[in-house]
Amino acid sequence: MVKIHPTAIIQKGAELDEGVEIGPYCVIGPNVVVGSSSKIKSHTVINGNTEIGKNNIFYQFSSIGEAPQDKKYSNESTKLVIGNNNTIREFCTFNRGTVQGNGLTELGNNNWIMAYVHLAHDCKVGDNTIFANNAQLAGHVVVKNWAILGGFTNVHQYCKIGDHSMIGMTTRLTQDVTPFTIVSGNPPVAHGVNIEGLRRRGFKDKDLLLIRKAYKILYKSGLTLDEAKIELKDLESKNVDSQEHIKIISNFLKEISRGIVR
Repeated sequence: MVKIHPTAIIQKGAELDEGVEIGPYCVIGPNVVVGSSSKIKSHTVINGNTEIGKNNIFYQFSSIGEAPQDKKYSNESTKLVIGNNNTIREFCTFNRGTVQGNGLTELGNNNWIMAYVHLAHDCKVGDNTIFANNAQLAGHVVVKNWAILGGFTNVHQYCKIGDHSMIGMTTRLTQDVTPFTIVSGNPPVAHGVNIEGLRRRGFKDKDLLLIRKAYKILYKSGLTLDEAKIELKDLESKNVDSQEHIKIISNFLKEISRGIVR
């Protein structure tokens, strides 16, 4: 059963699955799909080609699925896709993609998004991330799984943030952040491995030791990035039982577009 407050506006063509709740003064556009048991609190506007999964909750005054803030945008048909079990707090703004990107902005599953967060056009955010208040992503940013962005983090367009990394509050990122790494400051500096976060997620001591070795290769050895990649490959081959963690780092380094915070 769908619950819709009498003051809400649900435009013809919108699809609301079983158990959806729409609060007072919400506006749901004609090309919006909302999955089962999702809750949209008061004064939220969801527009455009927007697909929302199950068990999400949107707090009041958010703007979801509006046109991208890109002067090249000419009303092309682009999309925003949001997965399952996400919490999106007050005053968040998520924009659709552009044809200059891949036409798609994505937010995965089980993410905790605090107030005033902005996801610009063509961003891709994975699963289990935390965005503190006022974290802001410019266009085409990629944030991998389990990353944490502190309050007032600002991320330059096309930057990539690796799995299990942690960004300190008020950091201004203009380069990529490698997996498992803590970064903060202006200019940003790497401050070691996110050990406490990894322990909370069940990483074993032997895994943490190996990740620390990889961090030292990248940040403490004095090697060039190309030389460090070779050393990481060697570390991976010698540690078969935990090599998936080094592969995460090696694969990330193949994708970097703006260099890494180092």
